Amino acid sequence: MEPLIRVEGLCKDYRLVDRREGVSGGLKDLVRPRRRLLRAVDDVSFTIEPGEMVGYIGANGAGKSTTIKMLTGILTPSAGTVEVGGLVPWRQRQQYTRHIGVVFGQRTQLWWDLAVVESFRLLKKIYEVDDATYERQMALFDELLETGKLLSQPVRKLSLGQRMRCDLAAALLHRPRVLFLDEPTIGLDVVAKENIRGFLRDIRQRDGVTVILTTHDLGDIEQLCRRVIIIDQGRVHFDGELADLRRRVGQTVSLSVELREPAGSDELAAATGALPVAWEAASGLRHVARFNRAEVRAAEVIRLVVNDRQVQDLHLAEQPIEHVVREIYRQAAAGGGA
Repeated sequence: MEPLIRVEGLCKDYRLVDRREGVSGGLKDLVRPRRRLLRAVDDVSFTIEPGEMVGYIGANGAGKSTTIKMLTGILTPSAGTVEVGGLVPWRQRQQYTRHIGVVFGQRTQLWWDLAVVESFRLLKKIYEVDDATYERQMALFDELLETGKLLSQPVRKLSLGQRMRCDLAAALLHRPRVLFLDEPTIGLDVVAKENIRGFLRDIRQRDGVTVILTTHDLGDIEQLCRRVIIIDQGRVHFDGELADLRRRVGQTVSLSVELREPAGSDELAAATGALPVAWEAASGLRHVARFNRAEVRAAEVIRLVVNDRQVQDLHLAEQPIEHVVREIYRQAAAGGGA
């Protein structure tokens, strides 16, 4: 299948002036300013297939928002190429914007003092959406996002979660092929986040929308994205499936064991014998075993514990994604990133 998005050797440079302090410093800046070059994005390359949902993550200042701005045509790169559906974002902007939707979590494309429905009608005119498609999309948004009861309210009176639901609907009103999401769940409570995540899963399955998601909430990545791209200091340090990311930094897992009768962690360690398993008491009857899946089979640990003790409950958990990403950053800082 031909990639929908193709990025090759993408770079973005900013020319900055370092300001001196004080009046004398200001005068020196007028005569001989101290200029330097900042490379925000450095030789970034990747492709994305139609219908993929990709997490594009990195720390603050890593270059992810700059990349998204170039992909959406807001910024022109210093070097490299981008093609989305055969279009170059910054050269064919008017034609290109008909095929994309964009949501910035800290900004809104809705008109602040107008009722939500008025913003939707304006967007309908801007994107030349026909009446049948408009009505169909509005019914879909009401079904999946419950926007119907919000249409008559001014945008300024909506809660953050309600506004984000309406912003997503506005971005998808013209049925774009690609959806760019920059921090779509920032500041939302647990229920609102789950509503947004559920909608994104549904819309991808229904319409095959290609989604690029940047976020600091790694729960979004775990629940929505099979593939992740990690960027740090402007360079890509990982591009692959989430499962491969875990394998790259080790396969440490934790097995929580709840016993029916009290026992010490040393007794459980004796039960697992020579296996490289570290036991620690969590609370009460609960104990936690940590081990590397590449060295020890979880089924073997469970068999030994169940044969030795009366077990009430078991829970096997992967290493938290936050720890995995933190380790990738550590490797990159140490020069071990790919």
